[in-house]
Amino acid sequence: MERRALIIGGGIGGLTAAIALRRARWRVTVRERDKGLPITGTALGMWPVALRALDAIGVGDMVRRAGRRQQAGVFLRPDGSRIATIDVERLHRRTGDHVYLLSRPGLLAILHETAMEAGVELRTGDPVDDATEVGDVDLVVVADGVFSQAREKVFGPAYRARFSGSTAWRGVVEDMPTDMFVEVWGRGLKFGVTPQEGGRTNWYASAAAPEGQFRPGEEVAELRGMFGRWAPPVHTVLDAINESAVLRHDVYVTPPLPSFTRGTVAFLGDAAHAMTPDLGRGACEAIIDAVALASHLRKTLTVEQALHEYDRQRRPATQRLARIAGLAARMTHLRYAIPVRDQLLRASMVAGPPGT
Repeated sequence: MERRALIIGGGIGGLTAAIALRRARWRVTVRERDKGLPITGTALGMWPVALRALDAIGVGDMVRRAGRRQQAGVFLRPDGSRIATIDVERLHRRTGDHVYLLSRPGLLAILHETAMEAGVELRTGDPVDDATEVGDVDLVVVADGVFSQAREKVFGPAYRARFSGSTAWRGVVEDMPTDMFVEVWGRGLKFGVTPQEGGRTNWYASAAAPEGQFRPGEEVAELRGMFGRWAPPVHTVLDAINESAVLRHDVYVTPPLPSFTRGTVAFLGDAAHAMTPDLGRGACEAIIDAVALASHLRKTLTVEQALHEYDRQRRPATQRLARIAGLAARMTHLRYAIPVRDQLLRASMVAGPPGT
C-alpha cells in the first residue's frame, strides 16, 4: 500500500523532502502558506555536503550548472588588510566538490519543477497551523520555517523563535560579476560579498541592534553611515545600491528542541533548528535533513522507527552547528579584543569548516 505524507511548507526543506519521499514511493502533498514562489532573494551557499544530498534526489548537477562556483574566499579588515584566506582547493581535495552560490528563487525553481515532474501535489495559499490535526496520513513533515506555528503547537510556547540580538541587511547588485567570497569584519559589524548567477553580486551586512528598528526609506543611508568608509568591495557595492534593493530583517533562532519528532510528526530545517546565518548553512542543513529523513524511511519497517533514527542522526549534528553559528555571530559583533578575534578566525580556517 502506498504510504501518504503531508508536508507543511513548500520552501527548500519542504520541496526537497517531497522529492525524496516520492523517490521512496510515497504519495506526497505539500501545503504552502504563500500563493507562489518568491521572485526575489539573495544567494545561498551550497556546500559539498548539501550537494551530495541533492545528488541523492537527482538535482545536484542542475544546481551546479545554475549556480556560480566560488573560486576564492578571503576575510578582510575594513581598511582592506587581510585577516585570513579560505583555501578553496583544500576544500575540494577533502570533499571532491566546491561551494556553489545560487539564489533562493533559482534553487526553489529547480526543486519546484522537479517535485511537479515527480508527481507531488502542491497546494499553495493553504496554510496548516496544527500538525496534529491534518487527517489520515502516515507522516507529517513540518518545514514551515523559523516562525513555525506547528512547532509551537507541538512543543509549546517555550520553543517559540527568539530574537538573536542582531539585524541583517541583504541585496543584489546587477551587472557586477565576481567569483570571490569576501567577508569584512569590523568592530561589531560585518559586510559580505559573494557571487550570484546571472552576473550579479550578492551582498549582506549585519550588526548588533535592538529588535524592530526598521527605517523605511533610510536603510541605504544607515548602511553608508556604518560601512561607507570601508575599503572595496564594500563601498563599491554601497555606491551601487538603492533603497528598493535593500532587504532588512532581524535574525531569530530557535531554542534547542528536545526532539525533532513527536509521534509520526518530523521537523526539519528552520522549523527544527533555525540558527544565525554566520556559517551560511541554514538551507544546506534543511536539504540534508530532508534527504536523511527519506533515507531512514526507506530502510526501516515503521515510521516511528525511522523518525527515531532521523532524530538520533540529525538533532546532535544541527544543534552543534547552531552553537558554532552562534559563537561566530558573537565573534563578529565583538567591539574589543579584535586581535584575539582575528587570531581565532585564522585558527578556524586551519581547522576547516564543520561538516563539509
